[in-house]
Amino acid sequence: MNYREAMEYMEQAGQYGVVPGLESVRQLCGRMGNPQESLKFVHIAGTNGKGSVSAFVASVLKCAGCRVGSFSSPALKERESIRVNQVPITQKAFCQGMELVKEVCGGMQKEGLPHPTPFEMETALGFWYFREKQCDIVVLETGMGGLLDATNIVEHTCAAVITSISRDHTQFLGETLSGIAAHKAGILKKGCRAVTGVQKPEVMEVIREKAAGLGCPLTVADAGGAAHVHYGLERQWFDYGGYSKVEIGLAGQYQIENAVLALETLKCLKESGFPVTEASLRKGMARAQWPGRFAVIGRKPWFVADGAHNEDAAVRLRESVELYFPGRRVIFIMGMLKDKEHEKVIAGMHSLADQIITVTPPDNPRALPAYLLAREAAEYHKNVTAADSLEEAVEMSYLLAGKEDVILAFGSLSFMGRLPDIVGKRKGAEGKGNARGNKSV
Repeated sequence: MNYREAMEYMEQAGQYGVVPGLESVRQLCGRMGNPQESLKFVHIAGTNGKGSVSAFVASVLKCAGCRVGSFSSPALKERESIRVNQVPITQKAFCQGMELVKEVCGGMQKEGLPHPTPFEMETALGFWYFREKQCDIVVLETGMGGLLDATNIVEHTCAAVITSISRDHTQFLGETLSGIAAHKAGILKKGCRAVTGVQKPEVMEVIREKAAGLGCPLTVADAGGAAHVHYGLERQWFDYGGYSKVEIGLAGQYQIENAVLALETLKCLKESGFPVTEASLRKGMARAQWPGRFAVIGRKPWFVADGAHNEDAAVRLRESVELYFPGRRVIFIMGMLKDKEHEKVIAGMHSLADQIITVTPPDNPRALPAYLLAREAAEYHKNVTAADSLEEAVEMSYLLAGKEDVILAFGSLSFMGRLPDIVGKRKGAEGKGNARGNKSV
């Protein structure tokens, strides 16, 4: 199996849809030798902030000398879901692992068992790779929910972390915050350390009850305790928990909250015996990167990309835009999936925009067509245009924006990964054009 064939096999498995539950992934991993049983985990669930908290924790553990596996979904680029010390799984290893996954899936089908879904296959592949690379610890993000998420077959959880919880995936997790919280809190294992940010009262009640029932010491990370906060697009810093001037390179007002949650998680890991020192903590927090979360990918005009795709994330994104770019003219590039809260996101964001350009997130069967999103946006805003492609949307935004304006691309993470290349190529072509023009003069 070559790399193209492996990717095609994963894509074809998409026909099996989303099947919440653990039996299929247990069968798959069991027949692969249960690689997850030889690994230790920081397991992270939540609606928003999982990726950023994961990035902080993994970066610090790497700087502390650990070999760190990282698993996240969705990924912005191919193979980035599975990383060791921040390096994606190689094509060779991906193909090798997928050969084993395919063989096992075929055997399951012959026995009349359901074929595992792509996410279950990717999860099993990740566990296999992390065992092969002899990882000291794996920072493991849930895909959806927690209780019935494929990642939740793990048992050796050192810390279970719950980030901000709001409404998302309601068709699977339910409509109430307490019901969603019960799914997220399903990652807690008997006696593990539990860490959460400050949540809404009904959410906190569920988490506290679950932690108490399993004998999990619970730490609540309160970002309100962060002092002397300095916000910036390039660097931010704050004081917290005995540390002064902790520096982070991730922009966004909400990243202070994520960073505080990561610090409390790392404190728990240190108390559990992991070699987290003040030096490794400072270095790791400063070096952490997580593309697609208020990421600056262009200047003059500013071009910012953010994966806000639900109501809560949109509120936080709006706060960051108002903080960093007060009074600036803003052009939106917006793309959403059909099953996300697109109308609520539009309702919360539209008044910031001078112009809204909609796009269809590419290569995703759940993508909401640009013209339908434009139709919804037009109910709130008078200047709305549907673009035929991401490239066209970027070109249109640059034509509309002055050097002091802001282009804000947000919505589905499924198109965030392509934006830096598109913007970079456009800037490169523009630079060559200027150079040729100067030479001819």
